[in-house]
Amino acid sequence: MREGHLRRVGAVALAALAIGALARAATLREPAALEGQPLLSAATWPAEPPFPHRDRPPPPPRPVTAIPAGRPAVRVPILMYHYIRVNPDPRDVLGFNLSVTPADFAQQMDWLAAAGYNPVDFDDLRGYLLGHGGLPANPVILTFDDGYRDMYTTAYPILRAHHFKAVSYVVSGCVNSPLNLTAAQVLEMDANGIEIGAHTVSHADLTALSAANLQHEVADSKASLEALVGHPVLDFCYPSGRENDAVVRAVEAAGFQTATTTEPGVLHSASDRFLWTRVRVSGGEPLWRLAADMGPAEPGEPVIPSPPPPTPLHGPPRMPVTWPLRPPRTAPQAAPPLEGAAP
Repeated sequence: MREGHLRRVGAVALAALAIGALARAATLREPAALEGQPLLSAATWPAEPPFPHRDRPPPPPRPVTAIPAGRPAVRVPILMYHYIRVNPDPRDVLGFNLSVTPADFAQQMDWLAAAGYNPVDFDDLRGYLLGHGGLPANPVILTFDDGYRDMYTTAYPILRAHHFKAVSYVVSGCVNSPLNLTAAQVLEMDANGIEIGAHTVSHADLTALSAANLQHEVADSKASLEALVGHPVLDFCYPSGRENDAVVRAVEAAGFQTATTTEPGVLHSASDRFLWTRVRVSGGEPLWRLAADMGPAEPGEPVIPSPPPPTPLHGPPRMPVTWPLRPPRTAPQAAPPLEGAAP
């Protein structure tokens, strides 16, 4: 047994020696066998990593389309919504026409995003027309009348998912009522991209009121909402679109800067900012109808943003070095007071 084991160990050792000899023979070829093969040396290595685009100028910034300043009138569809819900009563024809289902509303927001529309609010549009700001390409304003609670529970999450601005016209006297927005909901939306506009105190027909009641409905709705949100409320909506010269004067006198009607249209200017038209979005209408009512978008122009300042390649600039080296100067220290000296 022991002799057999030793023979097996010896055979394994001989095989290992043979393999090692063959490997050495393969590496120790004569110089003639290496002719024609490239030899790597420090002289043939690249001096730095091969960046193929290092010497080319960077591509120009991608052009951004925007509406240039200075146009006296612009096409900005102001979409008009009421309920975002499934109409609870099939016999209620008016309720059906005012109710866009959550599925249809989500589809409409998806389409606006895919078509390149940019939701803005009245601060943006007013600022553009008064020369205080710009507008992105394909602007649109989403308005929601009456301050129903489904504005918060249904529309608001969809708007936030799309990063869309919007405007909620709130009837101030209905805040905290069972079917309308609560004060906390108004505050949350106001802080997260939803502009709060006024829609009177009680949704009254303003054309049928006395002068005193007209002032109450208009001015008090503004004051109440401003006390809630803590900043000016500058945009107004006529209930059911009912207005006349006296109503328009009352709205302007109360300190509002714009007002919207229910009349159809998409072209707006600063001169008619108290009679801005809108695009009604009715319940059950197909998407093609909404697109047709909005019409062609306001043409924009390419704008190339200013490039950022160059970043130093080696950090901040170094301080100059003097020679010979000297320690930094220090402020002279006051001498210690003499003992016994008068203060």
